[in-house]
Amino acid sequence: MRALFQRLLREDSGQDLVEYALLTAFVGVSSVVALDLLQTALGTAYAKWDSESQALWIMPEPGGGL
Repeated sequence: MRALFQRLLREDSGQDLVEYALLTAFVGVSSVVALDLLQTALGTAYAKWDSESQALWIMPEPGGGL
């Protein structure tokens, strides 16, 4: 068991794979966070635009105002 542990410490043949896995995980988590923030920002902007554009139109009087 001790020899196996020492061999794992000396050899670095899987080091690249671990680095790529960590980099992929970082990119994935960052993307999820960024998309969540983007969704919130776009939702807020759309809601503001919607409420402002709804206030521009005034409903005409019934019967055409004759």
